[in-house]
Amino acid sequence: MADGQEAGAGGSAADWLALADWRRRMAEIYAHLRATADSKAAWRQWRAERDRLFAEHRHSPIPPEARRRFAGLPFFDYNPALRFEIALTEPADRSAFTVELGADGTLHLQPVARTEGLAPALGGELTIYWLAGYGGGLFLPFADATSGAETYGGGRYLLDAIKGADLGRAGDRPIVDFNFAYNPSCAYSPAWTCPLAPPENRLPNPVRAGEKAP
Repeated sequence: MADGQEAGAGGSAADWLALADWRRRMAEIYAHLRATADSKAAWRQWRAERDRLFAEHRHSPIPPEARRRFAGLPFFDYNPALRFEIALTEPADRSAFTVELGADGTLHLQPVARTEGLAPALGGELTIYWLAGYGGGLFLPFADATSGAETYGGGRYLLDAIKGADLGRAGDRPIVDFNFAYNPSCAYSPAWTCPLAPPENRLPNPVRAGEKAP
């Protein structure tokens, strides 16, 4: 199952409705946090609401047999220094590329912007992609020096239009807050297939914020 098409091609009507409900609820969580002025308070509520969904929702990526002992997703402590209001530049290369998702098909990613201002703290910048296809949307995966040890080896996500994961803007600058970095669904079960962080989005410094490895 692909992260973003999680019902699977052979899913029942109930599976597809559960997928739609999962996305709606995630989008509502992000809408609420964008309306909350206190970033740390928004982060606490975001964590609590995601924990509730992961524990109870039919579409949770946590296998059903593991949900009974689920005690919440592990996170680093909140670090206000890892919240950025970033400038954007044009990417050096706009060439689209594809990610194979097995039975769920092919994902097309188009580089559309490059961050400016992360390097002093994190040692590098990140490319923001457009998810090509009907509707499209922004997608920002990344990995860092903690990946494969303290955090999931395939990296984490910051923006994902498919799930409504968007922290909004401060004026004309997008907000990139690594405290809200979260694992793709494949971090919890091999039944899922996820697009992972491309080489250009692998930061050399550790980012000890956001979700830890399961």
